[in-house]
Amino acid sequence: MGNKRAAVLGAGSWGTALAKVLADNGYETRIWGRSRELLEAINAQHENSLYLPGIALPESVIGTPDIRDVMQGADVVALVVPSHAVRGLAFELRELLPRGVPIVNAMKGIENDSLELPSQILAGTLPRELHPQLTYLSGPSFAMEVAMGIPTAVLVAGKDLHFTHAAQHAFSNHRMRVYSTDDVIGVELGGALKNVIAIAAGIADGLGLGHNSRAALITRGLAEIGRLSSKLGGHPLTVAGLSGMGDLVLTCTGDLSRNRHVGIELGRGKKLPDILAEMTMVAEGVKTSKSAFELSRREGVAMPIVEGVHRILYEHGDPRLELHELMTRAPRPERDG
Repeated sequence: MGNKRAAVLGAGSWGTALAKVLADNGYETRIWGRSRELLEAINAQHENSLYLPGIALPESVIGTPDIRDVMQGADVVALVVPSHAVRGLAFELRELLPRGVPIVNAMKGIENDSLELPSQILAGTLPRELHPQLTYLSGPSFAMEVAMGIPTAVLVAGKDLHFTHAAQHAFSNHRMRVYSTDDVIGVELGGALKNVIAIAAGIADGLGLGHNSRAALITRGLAEIGRLSSKLGGHPLTVAGLSGMGDLVLTCTGDLSRNRHVGIELGRGKKLPDILAEMTMVAEGVKTSKSAFELSRREGVAMPIVEGVHRILYEHGDPRLELHELMTRAPRPERDG
């Protein structure tokens, strides 16, 4: 084991999976979370039995409740908390984050009140000298499969080439292929909005509809993501890549998708509070659907699937009626503009 150290903030499934990747790549990896009991269990059992049961963690993954200890000597920092917790964590870290190393945000979402993406939250919260270090990891990647070593491709977005490449190399190995891009906005929007479309795809599955319906929702959902991304400055081709189409297909079709699961249960007639009460992990699309709806209204971008999901989640909309509304909208060209 070398002298490289990594700090992972967030001990959920994705944080634990990324901690394992870093440990496999030779980093002594300290993982922090709010639950002291969970961290002690990780150290005693070398397993996160709550979020990644059955996955053996290297002994170099060490859980600690001391956020200062996690930061000490870190050569790479990964922020892996739910999107609604990013701002609060950033305030805690203002004076603790190390200088000169990549800071990698790996969570996806849009903050409800501000309608800001993680990059905007971090830029507005952290000292300016840290901004070049900020990067954003996204792409089609279920935590369990990454932890199992199943071949996966993701990408890191950043504005500073040096730190983007440093983050890219920190997570790369023969089971994790990491691409790079400078399109931070496009990558973040793809990663956040695909969760909302996955709820819609799950609703269709829960209603007992077929593959045609799912394919239609994925394709038209991608069009909605592309419209909003382009309006906010994202590169048009990003939606065709890993953080767009790749992540969207995975989340709308995979059985490990928490957002698709929420949709399936809604389609079967369950109520949202009951669905969420039965889940141990966060389905980011539930909160993001509210932000996405409000952001689309603010920007004047048509997003009918997002609007339908929002009505189902927050206005007691009926899934079958929402589907009817989508199918009976006025005919229009496929491509905008």
